Amino acid sequence: MYPHEILRQVAEPVKNIDGALQAFIDDMIKTMYKAEGVGLAANQVGRPIELVVMDCATDDERGKNPIVLINPRIIEQEGEMVGEEGCLSIPGYGAKVRRSEVVLVKAYDRDGKEIEIEARGGLLSKCIQHEIDHLKGICFVDRLSPVKKALFKKRWAKIRPKDE
Repeated sequence: MYPHEILRQVAEPVKNIDGALQAFIDDMIKTMYKAEGVGLAANQVGRPIELVVMDCATDDERGKNPIVLINPRIIEQEGEMVGEEGCLSIPGYGAKVRRSEVVLVKAYDRDGKEIEIEARGGLLSKCIQHEIDHLKGICFVDRLSPVKKALFKKRWAKIRPKDE
């Protein structure tokens, strides 16, 4: 939960895709669905490794083909879009964030196969950038203007879950 220090930690590359990692990926996917999120970075669940899971599908397709990105790198980006974002680490708060409209990401899938995904606007593009930010120790509220960031901090002090 924000502002836990692990959210500021830069993730380490995954060096070995083994059974333990596969089990962790499965746990992350279950956690993401249980929390009704569209993406989750490993450091959000206590492991600062370069791993994200996502599912930006429509309701009828959701849960059928989650995306796993290991050691993801955005290699191209262009354009600009502004859209509402939220975060499982900052429940109950959302804000408009400026992102690139088009991104091309290279990563490894859960089987260790190199993949490329091009996202042209919309939720997938936003989610890729949001989750890769987590791996760099960046939360979406870090991308807000100074005024909006100050307003967030005041509001977060009031709405933050108290058991954290």
